[in-house]
Amino acid sequence: MELVINGEARSFDLPLTLAGLLEQLRMKQDRVAVELNRAIVPREKWGEISLSEGDRLEIVHFVGGGSGTAQEPS
Repeated sequence: MELVINGEARSFDLPLTLAGLLEQLRMKQDRVAVELNRAIVPREKWGEISLSEGDRLEIVHFVGGGSGTAQEPS
């Protein structure tokens, strides 16, 4: 099955849930947000959502960091 993830076509074996996809991609589920075919999917539904040929996903990975202090722009 071919999926489009963040604009890139990728192939996966069926059957596959959204949670299974994130596991295969080795993404920490508590640090991502997922949009499937232009709709945001609540985290509690990821294990129930079966992916299909041609689905389009946008996956945003949250990262922490920074100095903790804001600076004025120059």
